[in-house]
Amino acid sequence: MSFLKYNFQSDYCELAHPSVLEAFAAAQSTQFEGYGLDEFSARAATFVRELIKMPNADIHFIAGGTHANLVVISSVLRPHEAVIAPKTGHIFVHETGAIEATGHKICTANSKNGKLKPADVEAIITEHCDEHMVKPKLVYISLSTECGGIYSKSELTDLSVFCRKNGLYLYIDGARLGAAVNSPACDLTYGDIAALTDAFYIGGTKNGAMFGEAIVICNDKFKEDFRFLIKQRGAMLAKGAATGIQFEALFKNGLYDKLATHSVNMALKLADGIKNAGFDFLYPPETNLFVPVLPKKLVAQLRESYVFHDWEDMGDKMAVRLVTSWATPEHVVDQFIADLSIKE
Repeated sequence: MSFLKYNFQSDYCELAHPSVLEAFAAAQSTQFEGYGLDEFSARAATFVRELIKMPNADIHFIAGGTHANLVVISSVLRPHEAVIAPKTGHIFVHETGAIEATGHKICTANSKNGKLKPADVEAIITEHCDEHMVKPKLVYISLSTECGGIYSKSELTDLSVFCRKNGLYLYIDGARLGAAVNSPACDLTYGDIAALTDAFYIGGTKNGAMFGEAIVICNDKFKEDFRFLIKQRGAMLAKGAATGIQFEALFKNGLYDKLATHSVNMALKLADGIKNAGFDFLYPPETNLFVPVLPKKLVAQLRESYVFHDWEDMGDKMAVRLVTSWATPEHVVDQFIADLSIKE
């Protein structure tokens, strides 16, 4: 891979926002309590509670998304219980069987744009009808989805109501939650998400942090001994202040949402340029991740200057995944749009 090419593969290809690095520098001579019991993490947790309008929520800072998913899901399920997830779900496709390694099966459903509907969940719980099968107990979704899709408030409400009616937990993987909430296509607030779920996490790794995610526990049933479970899974950093410092920097002046808004704006500008050039999309562009369908000749040309993922081979065309970040320069987006003409 050439590092002279601009990278549209993901939104964690830059180290960290300057404000985060400055916060590290400002704290370099400060001593602090270990394991997330420091003043930075306490202030950051307060900012998160204010953001989600839930003063009694428990907040835990974790280094990465796979750890967040692993700790939450494995801690709330009994040995015979299972997860329901879309077939595109990160825990099913890209986490090396981390959930299954804890003894919990993932029951998957085909879904449009990576989103689950109550009917998808109902079909799975109906199929698992007795003690000879695993018992579905937790519904896992991503916001935004692995396909760049966004749940509307109505859709998430319907799913939440169904889960609560049927004794299921609802958990959101929020690796790109900032980009989702700050998309013009989204009518959800952070407060709505907290009110409609049992737990979720707010992703920092993909929105300006060097690393780190903020687990938000809304359901009181999940709170007891959660720090024991974090430690047991190897997810408790001795220098937990390193995540607290970052989240305090991201949340204290609204920086988190500003960065997410930029990433979405760059994606939508790029998508508009692709649309105006006459090309289509596998899914409607809504957030900072989208999947255009381009002629293979054009894809080969673009690879001379940019790095991105192939998503689906469609004969003489290729669906590719493009992801913008909090740091994507607008001039790079403009140049990509200018490069959309096929050379003869």
